[in-house]
Amino acid sequence: MDESVYLAMTGAKQTEYAQAINSNNLANVSTTGFRADLHAFSSVPVQGPGIGSRINAVVDAYGTDFSQGPIAQTGRDLDVAIQGRGFIAVQAPDGSEAYTRAGDFRIGAGGLLQTGAGHLVVGDGGPVAIPPNASLVIGADGTVSVQPLGQGPETLAVVDRIKLVDPDPAELAKGPDGLLRLPEDRVAEPSADVSLTSGALEQSNVNIARTLVNMIELARQYEMQVNAIRNAKDNADTSAQLLSVR
Repeated sequence: MDESVYLAMTGAKQTEYAQAINSNNLANVSTTGFRADLHAFSSVPVQGPGIGSRINAVVDAYGTDFSQGPIAQTGRDLDVAIQGRGFIAVQAPDGSEAYTRAGDFRIGAGGLLQTGAGHLVVGDGGPVAIPPNASLVIGADGTVSVQPLGQGPETLAVVDRIKLVDPDPAELAKGPDGLLRLPEDRVAEPSADVSLTSGALEQSNVNIARTLVNMIELARQYEMQVNAIRNAKDNADTSAQLLSVR
């Protein structure tokens, strides 16, 4: 009985973990540039003495879905979307370089360009700084140009270039802050193959229908594991009653 309860308990615990991953995807269905997390159940042998055929069901968060999300036109000068492969380099809170697909830019304190989540956008020489201007244009290659205050459109001047990179997605890992990073603090080189579309945003690539179906399936699995624990308890109680009969 103890073994069956243990197996059912570990199965329920892992199902809860899978549900947490699935729920996080669902919660970010409206997050700009969000990439869905993937998970899978695997069978892992129980370590230690006992029967070698006993296994546990374990959930592995084995990566991120890098498929492109739908593009929504916004018409806003500071909104950009990456077409196809590539990422935008940003500065993480710890000062390291990280990568994102979120192009919902805004101008923060000191004129620094940042994402909607508050991460500074990296340019050729560090964070991109935007001087006071009458208008701003972000080119397909990441070039940021401004029209100085009090001057005509013919005076459009380049102030910086957003760092666009195209590392192998298989090497990228998502951190708790939602940013993507290369292993061992490596930094990706700028890529001229990455192209931006101005006045648009890439939406989350979470498939709502599939995520909702997964939520229902995981809830049923959890219910099955709890029923197994309950049945094991009922069997133990019945066995105790039989043993007490004289």
